[in-house]
Amino acid sequence: MALHLEEISQTVTPGAHAVVLLDQAGWHLSDKLDIPGNITLLPLPPKSPELNPVENIWQFMRDNWLSNRVFRSYDDILEHCCYAWNKLVDQPWTIMSIGLRDWAHGF
Repeated sequence: MALHLEEISQTVTPGAHAVVLLDQAGWHLSDKLDIPGNITLLPLPPKSPELNPVENIWQFMRDNWLSNRVFRSYDDILEHCCYAWNKLVDQPWTIMSIGLRDWAHGF
């Protein structure tokens, strides 16, 4: 998580500040985590996956490319997951539609 935040921090425009929305997984909110000065962490309420667009992305991938399968090996799992991820990346409008929240447009 620290490496991830550092990567985000480096892409924030100088003088700007980033807000990172995240769930309350222990590694996201650890007291030991060094949070860069140009980032604020905004945790979602506990047990609210419907508020986290990333959870909806994973559900879409499971529903469309990863569910109802028997995997032969770890490499088979990895291959299918990479296929699903790359297929989704090729569909930016799908990603945008999954992440949209009608209630968020009034702000």
